[in-house]
Amino acid sequence: MPQGTAVLAPPPTAAARQAGSEFAPLLRTVRAQGLLERRTGWYARGMIGNLAALAAVVTGVALTGGSWWVLLLAPLLALFSTRAAFFGHDAGHVQIAADRRTNRMLQLVHANLLLGMSQEWWNDKHNRHHANPNHIEKDPDVSAEVLVFSEKHVSGRAGLRGWLTRHQAWLFFPLTTLEGIALKVYGFRAVFSRSGGSRQSRGERVVEGALLLAHVAAYGTLLLVSMPVGQAVLFALVHQMVLGLHLGMAFAPNHKGMEMPDEETGKNWGHLRRQVLTSRNVRGGHVTDWLLGGLNYQIEHHLFPSMPRPHLRLAQPLVRAHCRTLGIPYTETGPVESYRQALAHLHEVGKPLRTAA
Repeated sequence: MPQGTAVLAPPPTAAARQAGSEFAPLLRTVRAQGLLERRTGWYARGMIGNLAALAAVVTGVALTGGSWWVLLLAPLLALFSTRAAFFGHDAGHVQIAADRRTNRMLQLVHANLLLGMSQEWWNDKHNRHHANPNHIEKDPDVSAEVLVFSEKHVSGRAGLRGWLTRHQAWLFFPLTTLEGIALKVYGFRAVFSRSGGSRQSRGERVVEGALLLAHVAAYGTLLLVSMPVGQAVLFALVHQMVLGLHLGMAFAPNHKGMEMPDEETGKNWGHLRRQVLTSRNVRGGHVTDWLLGGLNYQIEHHLFPSMPRPHLRLAQPLVRAHCRTLGIPYTETGPVESYRQALAHLHEVGKPLRTAA
């Protein structure tokens, strides 16, 4: 084709035009009510409070490290570490500040420095998830690895992988205790491997790597100076396992057991249906909001990824009413029911292997 020749895209189909128009009225309403405006003060208070809580727990570890009572502080450290993960998540979605540079700096502090997790690796993976949630071929969160989320991925799994798939519903929560460690391993691999960080400049990778190493050095120094080696290892295991379990319990109810489109079934879905039909909200009050970091409003978060966390609750009635008008199912359950549905889906996916066995 000659250079400079314009390529005209085919006109959108009627289904595509309808899909786009479904979301537009809702977006206008949400924007008109100011729900996309930043809540910098709310985030500043939350982050300062969480940093103070982390500092208090770290001080407690330093003062009581010679006693076995220090192990009681490990779950508390995990609780506030998870809050840091939530703030890092929100910064990655540009929810906190209006400019990306500030959000990047906040995410580097909360992800790389406080958690030892690569912000660039997480953003790449998480953005691909948001673009195609629960999509069998495109969502990295449902790719067949340790767990399998679609029967299309069950075929050929044998040995240890097959055993894991057959029993994955029972193993789900025990396996999530490894999530905190896994996030660190994936992040370090992405930053320090030769193929990792291809989207970043050399300077950005150096900053990420330096903060990751600073996290490991500070974490190791705190534990090894405060307590004997065996006790330090046990403390780290409890901390990381509770952190992984908490993160798993925050992310598990969001999409597991919901629609899983492929190239054929989801080809005419617009943004509204793509996000609503694949997501599940978890009903609850302010305690649930705090424990799950606002991710219990998963539908609203997926429709408006840059919406500040405190506005998700306010947007929910608008989204629910809009879906009702269009006849689109809006899924919301209690916490226990959300986990029951997610585990039931995992159990059903493993059924072909259990039958064959």
